[in-house]
Amino acid sequence: MGISFDEHLGIHQQALLYREQRATVISGNLANIDTPGYKAVDLDFSTALQQAREGKNLNNGQPTATPQMVERPQSQPSADGNTVEIGQEQAAWARNRTDWETSFTFLNMKFKSLEKAISGQ
Repeated sequence: MGISFDEHLGIHQQALLYREQRATVISGNLANIDTPGYKAVDLDFSTALQQAREGKNLNNGQPTATPQMVERPQSQPSADGNTVEIGQEQAAWARNRTDWETSFTFLNMKFKSLEKAISGQ
């Protein structure tokens, strides 16, 4: 009887990959904080995860496409047209890091349970 890693690991492996991609997007926003006309974007994590749950955009448990990017809403207008707000980006970074660590912890627990099953414990 074979083990289906996709079934056992659930959505957490995709969540971890999307969180990593989101960290890159947030970093890009922060790197462009002084770029005139730059529009802050974010990864549409909810839609990407929902599509992963439904099995869309996946090939052997791996995403086949980059999740959609959405423009981040602006609360403070900027004279140069830049929509990056450092406080908002820092909060998004911190939240994303916490969420990444949570997904990593869930995956780690899943692997530990597989290890116990394989060793007969």
